[in-house]
Amino acid sequence: MDRTTLSREIQSALEEIPLLDAHTHLDATHLAARGLHDLLLYHMVISDLSSAGCPDRSRLPEAPTEEEARSRIERALPYLPAIANTSCFWGLRLILKDLYGWDKPVTAGNWRKLDASIRERSGDPRWPREILKKAGIVRSSTEYWRRHDGSVDELLQYSLEWAFFGRASWGEFDTGLYELEKAWSEGVPSPPSPIATGGRPVPSRTIRTVRDVHDALDAYVDAIPSNVLSTAQHISTDIDFKPVDEKTMAAAIGRRSRAAPAERDIYASYTTEEFWKRLEARRGGVVYQFSLGAEPLPFETSSRIYQRTLVFLAEAIARHPGIRFQCFLGSSHANQTLCTIARELPNLSLAGYWWHNFFPTVIERVMRERLDMLSTARQIGFFSDAYTLEWSYAKAVMVRRILSGVLADKVLEGQYDRKTAIDTARRILFDSPRELLGMEPAVTSVRAGAQLKTRRPRGG
Repeated sequence: MDRTTLSREIQSALEEIPLLDAHTHLDATHLAARGLHDLLLYHMVISDLSSAGCPDRSRLPEAPTEEEARSRIERALPYLPAIANTSCFWGLRLILKDLYGWDKPVTAGNWRKLDASIRERSGDPRWPREILKKAGIVRSSTEYWRRHDGSVDELLQYSLEWAFFGRASWGEFDTGLYELEKAWSEGVPSPPSPIATGGRPVPSRTIRTVRDVHDALDAYVDAIPSNVLSTAQHISTDIDFKPVDEKTMAAAIGRRSRAAPAERDIYASYTTEEFWKRLEARRGGVVYQFSLGAEPLPFETSSRIYQRTLVFLAEAIARHPGIRFQCFLGSSHANQTLCTIARELPNLSLAGYWWHNFFPTVIERVMRERLDMLSTARQIGFFSDAYTLEWSYAKAVMVRRILSGVLADKVLEGQYDRKTAIDTARRILFDSPRELLGMEPAVTSVRAGAQLKTRRPRGG
């Protein structure tokens, strides 16, 4: 059998496997797109548009005004032909054609008609479930603050994405302290600081001593809701993480007004380690998910990672066996190293294809390496990182198609038989998110033949 035919057969089988979407930014108040802006101006497409010369480089606000949405769409339209080659634009085409029946170019003369269609669907409470059914997604994990009143808990599970103790920010050197102050002041889980804020709200509580750091971290851990599966953080490769004692931390806090990279490294190192100690001692069932390999630019990030960061991570993961670590990787050249670490450290797993890795050629490479090097028990094969269900759908289609080709090659090479190929796909797309995160399907089946067994979920 030729590769194309076999790949299509495997893809058909993969469409019967339910997906658990291990990391998203879906919002319970608007699971589906509210208008064309939520699809066309998804932040990954904005980056494509920026590369084509579009002057609008920043993300849209969470809730843009009608005028903001309109003006940004109209300024983006002239640049669409120049990004038609990209995989992000492929995802947009999949959404518009498969979900909205739109298969023509989006232009200044017709975009309002498309926008009206999307807005009309957005008002139908059945629409999100229709998208999920078409995508084959049976549960999604999203940020806890996006839960709101819990009205769609049957579709969502939650991760605490609140403060980022180990993230570097453009032009800042006290981010680790500020993030902790912000959370300490808020008291309850709240939206995280956006990338490239351009200004920071002044928190009501200020860290002046090491004792304040300890009190703020205690409050943070106490505020972790009982029903979250994980806490999402970032480990910046720009930070030189190292052991820091209280005396060194106290002196660095005293230099905060003139903080430089050395102080930034001290704040992040001390705060991150102290957080891990508390998480391990008091909330060991909460998975520590962390992103890696995306570093700040004025508007978004670029993909890079230093080898010393991987050394630090291996040491830290080994030092905290009571924490289950899970990495979202945005720099493909670190994948092989992380696979070797996960082979030897049973409390590390790897998940999906994050941000700068979510491009077909990179996804394929990462898939191949992980399937060759790492047990299916230590890897999750999909998460969408999407802000609307339409983008969850597009990314699910893309991952299934790429995975079917990878599996077809392994069958043709004699490494797998067909049963092994399909069983492998089911393990990384469905079984592993259940075992590693405690995710559970929201329904008993998603497509004909997709029989699921229910279990009591972990984390709540």
